[in-house]
Amino acid sequence: MNIDGSLVRELAELLADTGLTEIEVADGGRKIRVARNIQIAAPAPVAGYAPAPMGYAPAPAAAPAAAPAPAAAPAAAAPAAVEGTQVKSPMVGTVYLAPEPGAPDFITVGKSVKAGDTLVIVEAMKVMNPITAPVGGTIVAINIENAQPVEFDQPLVVIG
Repeated sequence: MNIDGSLVRELAELLADTGLTEIEVADGGRKIRVARNIQIAAPAPVAGYAPAPMGYAPAPAAAPAAAPAPAAAPAAAAPAAVEGTQVKSPMVGTVYLAPEPGAPDFITVGKSVKAGDTLVIVEAMKVMNPITAPVGGTIVAINIENAQPVEFDQPLVVIG
């Protein structure tokens, strides 16, 4: 196979310009994949919470410019003051608040839930895993946004 060095450089520049971690281009029987590893800095500790383990999560489907917004949101410090039963992610994946695009969310802050009710879905390896309420109560806080990558043991929802 003849490798087009200028195409590889162009793809590498596209990765740097867009913030993507990998890109793959197919042209007939030729396929070129360019990827880079990114070191993710550990978040600053929040009083009352142990830091979540770091790992690789699937790249978000949203535009890269939208990704920094959740991290910069002032609500990030709010969960420390909320008391109740924390429901944490049992796996690394992408969390969804609704059963399908355009459908209403499973939960909203202030909604009552029963033990066993579906709170969110975590997609991991193309499998949709419903995360259910371990106890009944009222949704006090939702610590994630739709289609956000989540880590193992990351707090998702607080039930009061």
